[in-house]
Amino acid sequence: MSDSTLPTVRLQPSGRLRFLDLAELWHYRELIYFLTWRDIKVRYKQTAIGVVWAVLQPIALILVFTLFFGRLAKLPSDGVPYPLFAFCALLPWQVFSRSISESANSLVTDQRLISRVYFPRIIVPTASIVGSLMDFAISFLLFLGMMAWYGVTPTANIVFLPVFLMLMMMTALGVGYWLSALNIEYRDVAYALPFLSQIWMFLSPVVYSSSLVPEKYRVLYGLNPMAGVIDGFRWALLGVGPGPSPMLLASVCISVTLFVTGIFWFRGRERTFADAIGSGGR
Repeated sequence: MSDSTLPTVRLQPSGRLRFLDLAELWHYRELIYFLTWRDIKVRYKQTAIGVVWAVLQPIALILVFTLFFGRLAKLPSDGVPYPLFAFCALLPWQVFSRSISESANSLVTDQRLISRVYFPRIIVPTASIVGSLMDFAISFLLFLGMMAWYGVTPTANIVFLPVFLMLMMMTALGVGYWLSALNIEYRDVAYALPFLSQIWMFLSPVVYSSSLVPEKYRVLYGLNPMAGVIDGFRWALLGVGPGPSPMLLASVCISVTLFVTGIFWFRGRERTFADAIGSGGR
């Protein structure tokens, strides 16, 4: 066969503004499953008590929060026992905090895989965040047991819980995409992240009620997307809090914005990942 009859294949970079290629992600669905399951196994592989850490961590935090914020500071808990009040906020917060931490470091952790094999790079931070749902499932069962202990039954609002869980995951994915793409070029992100996480927790209504925020500042407070997520969890599970409100709408808008811009930012920077890995970041 002569060279003139051979098919011609032209490779060219796509535009900077690129969204998700859902067909490509579906083609690599088994890789998403593999990386997610790998992250879950690695998380507890070398620990002596395994998944029990998913139970001990929230219990320890609840005890500390109850002692210092519930009994000593006497912060209001909207008429429900303070341990339940705090635990309900920790359900989404711990998943979110772990998600952004692991997703931010995911590209650096898997840099050998990224530099040798082609696949949609966005799978890496996505798998690390999806894997954190295992901890959520364990903590949620513990929370239901605590509700039974205190004699508190879920309200009909619980049907909206998946909506707030999806809002939390959307926020985590958006922040994770931003941080992971930044961290592979600027390794300072990994050092700043614990500080960012601590500050973000106290800016969110984890240990206190959002009712302490003056009404005129509620919408501004809702610009923190985790404020809407945590209030939504409390409203869905305990029947306390404002529920659907302008503050929640502000949180939804910011969450969607973080998610969409995070995808565009990640997809726009992924062409530089291999070079950044080779240079070791900045």
